[in-house]
Parts: sequence; C-alpha cells; structure tokens
Amino acid sequence: MQIIRLSVLSDNYIFLLHDPQQNIAAVIDPAEAQPVLDELTKLNADLVAIFNTHHHGDHVGGNTQLMKKFPEVTVYGGAEDRGRIPGQQVFLQPGDRVQFGNRTANVFFVPGHTRAHIAYYFPPESPRSPGELFCGDTLFAGGCGRLFEGTPGQMVDSLSKLRALPDDTRLWCAHEYTLNNLRFAVTVEPENVDLQKRYQDVKMQRETNEATVPSLLGIEKLTNPFLRWDKPSLQATAKSNDQIQTFARIRGMKDNF
Repeated sequence: MQIIRLSVLSDNYIFLLHDPQQNIAAVIDPAEAQPVLDELTKLNADLVAIFNTHHHGDHVGGNTQLMKKFPEVTVYGGAEDRGRIPGQQVFLQPGDRVQFGNRTANVFFVPGHTRAHIAYYFPPESPRSPGELFCGDTLFAGGCGRLFEGTPGQMVDSLSKLRALPDDTRLWCAHEYTLNNLRFAVTVEPENVDLQKRYQDVKMQRETNEATVPSLLGIEKLTNPFLRWDKPSLQATAKSNDQIQTFARIRGMKDNF
C-alpha cells in the first residue's frame, strides 16, 4: 500500500492510499476533490473508498464531487456522525475493521475533538514495517485537536488508545501544525531535552517548507505534551497530580497560546 500525501487549503493534508497490484485507491479526509482527482489521473486508478475521520468541512469537503466522478465509491465514517458526512454509507462502530486491497485497518473510536471522531490503524505488514495511523484531528505531531464536542476525560481516553500503539507507528495527522505545536510545547516542558531538539529540527524543516507529517508515535510519546499528562514535569506545570486535570489545564493553555 502506497501512501501519497496531498497538501491542500492552507495547512490540510489529504492521504491517498494506492494499491498498485489492483490499481485501486482510497482517500482519507478529502478536504477538496480536485487534488485527489488529479492524482488519480496520474495513477490511472479507480477510487473505491472514502475514509472520513469526522464531519468537519475541511475533511469531507470533497466527498460529493468524488462520488459524482466515482459513483461506485463507498463512503465510511463513524456511526455517530450519521447525517453529518456527505454521502456516508458505512457507519463504523468501535472495534470494526475496514478493508482496502489486501490491507485491513482497525477502527478506533476517539471522541474529544468531535463526539464521533474515529481513527484508522493499519497494522504492520511484517515485523520490519511500521503500522499506519490516520487520526484526523485527534492527535497531531506535537499536539492534539481542540475539544469542540468532547470532554478532557474523553480525549485522554482516546489518546490513551493511540498512545498504546507501537513506537514505530507512523502518525498521519491531517494538518501541518507541528511547528506551532512545538513552540507551545517548549513553554510547558522547558527541561525536556528531546523536545528542545525536536523543536530545533522542525524549525529547520519548515524553513525549507518540508512536511513534518508523518511523525513517529515514539517521538510523540517523548515530546508531545498531550501524550504526557502522567509525567511529573507536565503535572508541575499544570499544578495538579490528577491526570485528566493536567491534560485539561495544558489544553486550556494551548487554546490561549
């Protein structure tokens, strides 16, 4: 399975999955249709699936046009997003699996950013290959999504599910927010050496407009404050040893950063 990252809008990423053996494709969170159509033309591939993580317009904006071009495409989304995702035909529940080509993804229910948010995780094909996590706006490189419809407790539970995946899991998040996320992160955990190094590395990457996605989950566990609510350094910043309260206070700081 090839993964093609398409940069759209101001800072969104669309991910096109391509199975070269069957020459079929699936798209994750198509904010816009035309960049997807252009890439499909280059590949001469048929679009068979649209995998949406949640209902926001910058994740589903291309659904309708893609369905017109590929009327046989199947549109997936979370069950609780019923009526909010254009063209949705499959209403996924926690623990469900979806198929693309010869790969199968596990569906995680990860509310917090929205009440119905889901993530798709393709386990490794072999012991030497990484898993692939498509998590929309739940987990970002260096950050996490704002809590529009969920609670801090829900988000901690959701992020705990993702944090439990192997360190070499590749994190395909839907926005290029990494530099700003790390600019905040160093203010709440200034003594984190791994974080300081990553911040400097990402600054150099962005100076040349290099994408920072995908990230590796192992790096996130070391440097992302929103996966570190149980660390004494973050609890000290939040002035709380309660994990959910620590997360909530750090998230509140980021909201006002």
